[in-house]
Amino acid sequence: MSESPEITPEAVEAAVADALAAIAAATDTAELKAARAAHVADGSPLAVLNASMRQVAPENKAAFGKLVGQGRGRVTQALAAKEAELAEAEVAARLEAERVDITAVPSRTRVGARHPLTLLQDQVCDIFVGMGWEIAEGPELEHEWFNFDALNFDVDHPARQEQDTFYVDPTSRHLVMRTHTSPVQVRSMLDREVPIYVLCPGRVYRTDEFDATHLPVFTQFEGLVIDKGITMAHLKGTLDHFAKQLFGPEAKTRFRTNYFPFTEPSAELDLWHPTFKGGARWIEWGGCGMVNPNVLRAAGIDPEVYSGFAFGMGIERGLMFRSDVQDMRDMAEGDVRFSEQYGMVV
Repeated sequence: MSESPEITPEAVEAAVADALAAIAAATDTAELKAARAAHVADGSPLAVLNASMRQVAPENKAAFGKLVGQGRGRVTQALAAKEAELAEAEVAARLEAERVDITAVPSRTRVGARHPLTLLQDQVCDIFVGMGWEIAEGPELEHEWFNFDALNFDVDHPARQEQDTFYVDPTSRHLVMRTHTSPVQVRSMLDREVPIYVLCPGRVYRTDEFDATHLPVFTQFEGLVIDKGITMAHLKGTLDHFAKQLFGPEAKTRFRTNYFPFTEPSAELDLWHPTFKGGARWIEWGGCGMVNPNVLRAAGIDPEVYSGFAFGMGIERGLMFRSDVQDMRDMAEGDVRFSEQYGMVV
């Protein structure tokens, strides 16, 4: 084991001088971080000198401690000043790079247009309107009965918990920010005479993280059919037709068994994406199934006479694999450069 260095004014001054030189030479925050690690962190010359205080005679500890402390203080102040200087320089460089000359005559007029999510939602709606369906909308602030009870959610279902759902104070009013557009289906069944063929697009709210694959506010579209003699075959045919209209004639769908409270039987919906950037593949797309008889009864429809199917997908997820969007946050941050690339008319 090597001996600890002797604490002398010369040793402290040399360590401080080396540290100050490294700090002054840093040209960006990465180099400054490296200088901090080399001259301040554990194992650095100043840290070793500080650790050597254990070997100093008691009568000399105060003087040597002051000497080392003052040296470390000079280095810390220099680091803080350099960090502020570099941060200011980086901000100035970024502002200069993004600077817009408002006095310059534009070469052409930029014309605004709708967000790519809106464009995709309208395209989806057009496909179903072309099949004879209606578009239905409903409130985003919804009563708990429409959002959960009428859809056969048990009172202790995890989706009802506050970690999944935004409840509106006071909770005694039983109001939530709707977690899906399924309440619009319930309202459609209550307001319309059967047969019912409706598509329900709109914003929904969940307590998800704001990250590359999740948004706390996102867009869904759900479909509902109620008629006599409706079967899973009608559901499969409808979704296959929809997939071909949206993704091309080679697109198709498949079902995987799953459970949802509001449909029975239920299925996960996969899409065969023939033009996916990484190569044709199956992609999880949404959920679907036959409307649960309990949901029909809640809406006053006799399940012995009528049956139906329902399905739901996310617009954001569809845009991600349709246009190769890698980060869902780009859809929500309002950066015009994203809109220009994925659907804005300029």
